[in-house]
Amino acid sequence: MTDSTSPLTHFDATGQAHMVDVGAKNDTHRIAVAAGTIRMKPETLALIISGTARKGDVLGIARIAAIMGAKRTSDLVPLCHPLPITRVAVDFEVDAANNSVHCRAQVETVGKTGVEMEALTAVQVGLLTIYDMCKAADRGMVMTNVRVLEKHGGKSGDWTADVDK
Repeated sequence: MTDSTSPLTHFDATGQAHMVDVGAKNDTHRIAVAAGTIRMKPETLALIISGTARKGDVLGIARIAAIMGAKRTSDLVPLCHPLPITRVAVDFEVDAANNSVHCRAQVETVGKTGVEMEALTAVQVGLLTIYDMCKAADRGMVMTNVRVLEKHGGKSGDWTADVDK
């Protein structure tokens, strides 16, 4: 049995999983920013930078995949609400010194619940797409540090991640 004061909102008083009722919440402008990194061999990063990866424009395709991932989050995460997303912006930064590509996604909506899950999904799908497009050259790529950086809007207001985590 789950304590009714539990911070885990996706369980009812008997401990059963449920979708949180957001019907009584006010619509507000909500923003979430998430980020993550994929590390790879220097040769793999060179393929991405040069645009000569066998499957094409890796970062361009990963950007579209990340946007699609944000839009399909409720299809992937069982208790996530389907949301009317108003904006998804995805940026990639090549970090040659660390043989990495950093992905940052900002997702926005006007609604009753936040878009943190959509931002996280966008980042992870973007990184997965880079992996998929480059795996023939480097199966050892590692995705790391996928996390929410900030969120704005809603009853709980603004939140920013600790930079040291």
